[in-house]
Amino acid sequence: MKRESVISNQIGRSGTTIGANIREAQYAHGKPDFIAKLQISLKEANETGYWLELLYKTGYLDEAQYNSLDSACTSIRVMLISSINTAKNNSDR
Repeated sequence: MKRESVISNQIGRSGTTIGANIREAQYAHGKPDFIAKLQISLKEANETGYWLELLYKTGYLDEAQYNSLDSACTSIRVMLISSINTAKNNSDR
């Protein structure tokens, strides 16, 4: 098995888990569960960024492809961090 397919499979797993956990957060059992699901999504988005970086560094993605995908992944992380912080701040009130 080629390294690229192993890494691509990892991206498939971590990338799809982001959305799955966000979807689960919509039906969370309270604020702590909601925050926990978003935190899992954030960790998976960070892992996806790592796998993208490996694909780029090993030459499987060119710079333009990597920059586009990394930018999207970074945007997702920023949105998740903002949502987590908002949820935490709202639960303190």
